[in-house]
Amino acid sequence: SILGVRGRVALADAVLHCWASTFNARVLYYRLSCGMPAEMPVAVVVQRMVASQKSGVMFTADPATGATDHVVIEAAWGLGEVVVGGQVTPDHYVVDKHSGDVLERHVAEKEFLLEALPDGGTQRVELEHDPRGKGAVLTDAEAASLTRYAVASEQHYGAPQDMEFAIAGSDVFITQTRPITTLSHLAPPAAAEGQALAPATPVTPPVPLVRGMGASPGIATGRVRVLASAANSSQLQAGEVLVATMTSPDWVPLMHRASAIVTDAGGMTSHAAIVSRELGIPCVVGTRTATQTLKDGMQVTVNGKEGVVVAGAAPASAAVTRPVRAPATATAAPVTATRIYVNLGEPERASEIAARDVDGVGLLRAEFLMMSALQGVHPRELIDRDDTDGFVQRMTDGLTTFAAAFDPRPVIYRAMDFRSNEFRALEGGKRHEPEEANPMIGYRGCFRYTQEPDLFALELLALSNVRRTHGNLHLMLPFVRTGWEMRRCRELIDESALSGSRGLELWVMAEVPSVVSWLEDYVQLGVTGVSIGSNDLTQLVLGVDRDSELLAPFYDERDRAVMDMIRAIIERAHALGITASICGQAPSVHADFAAKLVEWGIDSISVNPDAIERTRRNVAIAEQRLLLAAARRASG
Repeated sequence: SILGVRGRVALADAVLHCWASTFNARVLYYRLSCGMPAEMPVAVVVQRMVASQKSGVMFTADPATGATDHVVIEAAWGLGEVVVGGQVTPDHYVVDKHSGDVLERHVAEKEFLLEALPDGGTQRVELEHDPRGKGAVLTDAEAASLTRYAVASEQHYGAPQDMEFAIAGSDVFITQTRPITTLSHLAPPAAAEGQALAPATPVTPPVPLVRGMGASPGIATGRVRVLASAANSSQLQAGEVLVATMTSPDWVPLMHRASAIVTDAGGMTSHAAIVSRELGIPCVVGTRTATQTLKDGMQVTVNGKEGVVVAGAAPASAAVTRPVRAPATATAAPVTATRIYVNLGEPERASEIAARDVDGVGLLRAEFLMMSALQGVHPRELIDRDDTDGFVQRMTDGLTTFAAAFDPRPVIYRAMDFRSNEFRALEGGKRHEPEEANPMIGYRGCFRYTQEPDLFALELLALSNVRRTHGNLHLMLPFVRTGWEMRRCRELIDESALSGSRGLELWVMAEVPSVVSWLEDYVQLGVTGVSIGSNDLTQLVLGVDRDSELLAPFYDERDRAVMDMIRAIIERAHALGITASICGQAPSVHADFAAKLVEWGIDSISVNPDAIERTRRNVAIAEQRLLLAAARRASG
């Protein structure tokens, strides 16, 4: 009770991982980091390390539907951090609370496990050729045994429980139990006094109409609207489910009105996936057949976590929700040396996100602002009409919203990364955009600025307008391929209204592998920061189209080649004295990825709003492990 919640959690984490020889140093570190006097008395908690063969989590009420008549269990091989950290897809079991019968069993393909080493530490064991990779983790008897423990815990604490377990041989360990805090909005109606509620009737899950990848979590019900292009935007009514082959920046105004989004093509880093997560609406991508299978007017339910679309409305017991945004709590957030930035694009969310525990905006996407400012007209068309004043003013207003909300924290604006296929649908686009076989590696990024300097100048003018009152707004150039185009862009900046703006930081996106070779030249041209765009970098290192659902199994930011490239960029940036950041999706999804970035000395990590707290927590754990390792080495 002396330490408070934060102190107790921090101290427990310290003790769990340290040897007696380093304990005093660790306790002192946590006392000081929590603002406690060095001499304050503390309690020591010692917990056994369970070398589990199986582990996972379980809930005594379904966290998705609120149903309280069964236990939901997720399990994987080895140590449990692969489950709680989201590193593997666990098996999913639904068990009847009263009989212990397994009602549902979904066996996932597990890529690897972590096992404890006898002398401390862990090692990764690949399961590619191991029968455990595709086999069920729990037997029916084990699932029933876990359910009995879960029910006993719920009865003891008098509330639904969120629990973690570990199985070593025939021994079952409950390593954690705590109340489920997300059920209030899912609670079933209470029975009137003296009236019993009818027992729940088991419901057979509906057969999915289409399956794909769950790209943005949440569940939504609505009428289907299949659109061939953004030009048909007037057909989409508010609350309908938008179904398309693929989306691009000109679709953004439509996406605001949709209750959910489903696409034939695309992967986890496709436009539809990224924008849906930004907007906080459910999304399923890579279904291949959604535009043929789903018909206008059909009522469907989209599950953006499971990646399925089923017929009809969600059952009354199921919540129709958007992804939950973490509420502010009285519990102090962990303090990290690594800055946690946020990726944003929607001005409407600027104030809300600025109130969160975030150190600034590491990626302010131009696409959202620009598509709104263009009002459906291609920017070159506006230039030809000599009608750019309104566009610049709308861009200025949007940028001001972000800069003012976060001031004095930095806001890094990534200039517009035009791709020809994405802008042909705008009014006048066919006259100005080339037709390219592969626009993803075509006429885009920094090179485009060198060819259309008058268009780039409009963005720079808007930036200059905002920086007169908000000096925390900075510029980042996308998709920089080589030194000569960077040199020309530097000249365009110096010739623009932004020239001489005091304190302006100039960043480049590290998306093209050539950045390692050219970074010294970029720094000589005034670049002060580099932000690793792991989405594009992965596709260029591995030769995998990140928009292709066919190649999705090969698209892996944690591939050794990609990790080697990221480490080389960080090390090169530090050698040249500039800051290194990352703004791709991987750190917010994979705890082990974030830990590696911390180990390599990344200065900041920028993630989507839904991952702010999770990423800071993962980063704090990684930093603490580095401190522990240093303390052990120092103690001999």
